[in-house]
Amino acid sequence: MTLSFFDQFMSPTYLGIPLIAIALVFPWILYPSPSNRWLNNRLITLQSWFINRFTQQLLLPLNPGGHKWALILTSLMIFLLSMNLLGLLPYTFTPTTQLSLNMGLAVPFWLATVTIGMRNQPTAALGHLLPEGTPVPLIPVLIIIETISLFIRPLALGVRLTANLTAGHLLIQLIATAAFVLLPMMTTVAILT
Repeated sequence: MTLSFFDQFMSPTYLGIPLIAIALVFPWILYPSPSNRWLNNRLITLQSWFINRFTQQLLLPLNPGGHKWALILTSLMIFLLSMNLLGLLPYTFTPTTQLSLNMGLAVPFWLATVTIGMRNQPTAALGHLLPEGTPVPLIPVLIIIETISLFIRPLALGVRLTANLTAGHLLIQLIATAAFVLLPMMTTVAILT
């Protein structure tokens, strides 16, 4: 079986089970569910304190109208943080290196922001499609270009995020392969590499 450098982009499986499913479920197992007791144990108290402080810091720059998004923003950030931190452990799989997960998160959030922007402030949202001071003959072309740019944005950001997350691994794999190939020919260079 010959492996290419881009096999690292494939979703790995173990015993026929895709590891992305396990990696997505595992962070939620680490967070205990709150109980109905008056006094919680230390772990639940620490978890509640961390989530409250994290939410306060996340919502600090937002105006009070944006605080209604606290639940979804906090849960998304803690989910991504825990998945990426668990991905630093040896022999684990980080789901955020997969384009499918990045696109699955990017498209709904992008669509929600565009829809809410069009509903709440339609003039300002449509105003972004045409820069101020545009010559009249360029207006139709510019609106089409800006609309295409708006629709391509989640795809471009998802691909860029995936590429940034996997570029380091690809570079390490390239250097390791080069060192392995150079070992019989130039031992000193291979050891320095």
